[in-house]
Amino acid sequence: MKRKTLLMWLMALFLLAPSTYAEAKVALPHFVTDSMVVQQNSVWTIKGRADGPSVTARASWGGKAVTVATQAGGRFSLQLPTPKAGGPYTVSLSDGEPTVLRDVFVGEVWLCSGQSNMEMPLGGWGKVMDYEREIATASNSSVRLLQISNTMAFTPQEDVGVEMGGWRTCSPSTVEDFSAVAYFFARIMAARLGVHVGVIDCTWGGTPAEAWTSFEGVKTVPGFAEELGLLTGCGFDAARIDSAYNSRLMQWRAQALASGGKGSVRVLADGAPALSEPIATGLPVMAVPGQWESGALPSFDGMVRLRKVVDIPDGWSGRPVTLSLGCIDDEDVTYFNGVKIAEGSGYNVRRSYVIPGGMVKGGAAVVTVCVTDYEGEGGICGDARDVAMSCGGDTVSLAGGWEYEVFADFGKLPRKPVSPSGSSFPTVLYNAMVCPIVTMPVKGVLWYQGCSNVGRSEQYSPLFRRLISDWREMRHSPDMPFYFVQLSAYLKPSLVQPESGWAALRQAQADALELDNTAMAVTIDIGDSADIHPKNKQEVARRLSLIALKRSYGVGGVVDTAPVPVSCRYAGGGAELEFDGNIVVDGSRPQGFIVKTAAGQWVVPAVTVAGKRTLRLSADGGIEAVRYNWADYPLGNLRGETGLPVAQFAR
Repeated sequence: MKRKTLLMWLMALFLLAPSTYAEAKVALPHFVTDSMVVQQNSVWTIKGRADGPSVTARASWGGKAVTVATQAGGRFSLQLPTPKAGGPYTVSLSDGEPTVLRDVFVGEVWLCSGQSNMEMPLGGWGKVMDYEREIATASNSSVRLLQISNTMAFTPQEDVGVEMGGWRTCSPSTVEDFSAVAYFFARIMAARLGVHVGVIDCTWGGTPAEAWTSFEGVKTVPGFAEELGLLTGCGFDAARIDSAYNSRLMQWRAQALASGGKGSVRVLADGAPALSEPIATGLPVMAVPGQWESGALPSFDGMVRLRKVVDIPDGWSGRPVTLSLGCIDDEDVTYFNGVKIAEGSGYNVRRSYVIPGGMVKGGAAVVTVCVTDYEGEGGICGDARDVAMSCGGDTVSLAGGWEYEVFADFGKLPRKPVSPSGSSFPTVLYNAMVCPIVTMPVKGVLWYQGCSNVGRSEQYSPLFRRLISDWREMRHSPDMPFYFVQLSAYLKPSLVQPESGWAALRQAQADALELDNTAMAVTIDIGDSADIHPKNKQEVARRLSLIALKRSYGVGGVVDTAPVPVSCRYAGGGAELEFDGNIVVDGSRPQGFIVKTAAGQWVVPAVTVAGKRTLRLSADGGIEAVRYNWADYPLGNLRGETGLPVAQFAR
């Protein structure tokens, strides 16, 4: 999952203008609308602008009217106590001429945030499991939806744009492009609690945790000094920040290309590589389309030149040819017979280029694509039918083996400067998307994020804990429930992978459980080795609902976790694990374990069931450490009696 690189901070600047609020006598933020749900038994802070000297708020649920004086610029802020769940209500705010909110319900509100697995819609690009039926049957007047627009800012904001015009009642048309996890969770909770449930979709795919954390919070975590120095050194001014960043980027690109040691590479004025034919012979081959992390170049970020020799039909000579390359992750510079024809960027942008007819001759030709991948997955991706050359009605497939040559390994360089105009920059989403809605009381937070921080687990552990504290401090709610989803299995299944970056990130997520009123939904068992966005979002939401029902609402008889190991005893060269509940094994014997021998090697042990709560492990050379499900895509098969999977652990 990659970051978006749009200049979204322009929207944030727009939101600073007086037109931030919808036109009305009493103007309210974009996220305060008809059909909203307000958290029951709380205090709702309403901010806005008015022309009169004071503003009075009256809610039809009863209680006293609240009147406050307007301040400079007509700003006002008032606090309106909310009753127990009920409705529909109206809320009127007047400075002499009323603005009325209608169809307002008091119930339960949950803030759902994170990157693309939380963002993933029922339909659209997501297409969750059984999505057509789920969308068609989604009419539910007890579920209300609010979707926050993708927006960035370098300083905290008071308002933010919203999709669909504000709060909307759940229906096939409103839910199709809404967070699937949020919707499925709300559907379950509304049915179990018997109240209206509002869910706020505050998400952005491909974004790291630091983008969702405050300036003061990020300052406490090592590794962000360069980005924070850019903000402070430029006085948080967007134009100055962009100029300084571009200078740093040019220097980094030159260093990256120089590190490759390839004489055929030189740098153009814009920092792009200029390549000349021919390249070396006898090069290795990778499968195209496909993410190179899954095959030829595991865990690789850098610059790779790929080459495909293709036979051009004689009838194409002198005619323009369309070159389709699917999606390229992240950037490409593309050549035909050594001549640059196009370049592109964006991991989810389909590349379709035209080769001028004057360059086309029948016979052998060479397509060369220089791919630059900055983080996460990389390569020429998509379906085989998307990678082809066509002329008229004829098509020549380019799928299959492509020769490749590595020009720069970014793992050997300082990290690429993070673009301040992209959604991965520290603080920009916290400022623009989280800060504005702090005035809306919520029951708690559901969080699903972490893929974009894989490879930085040591940094993520303190960062994630600080993010949680930031969000609680902002809301003056130190005990606010914060429930999160641990990353699912992904990439190539593996029996022994002690250095797994995905497992390390999952452990960094679990470190946050040391904070009070946190809980983790384990989803390791419903991942997809070939898709970072597994489709079974119904089960993800169900597991989150179990946590909320038990911990936030005290519903009896709910089991929200699988057993965990409470002891690991080493004796006689083996190990014995004791769990705090009964263990169920899917299959004939326990799987997913690796152990470290006295020789320092990690191996797969023999595992036997010694009791309902006990497992015994043995291995040649003895056992000094035990890990379970420690791999990108582990193969563990332990569950609790309710079917929930045992989480990864290290002992």
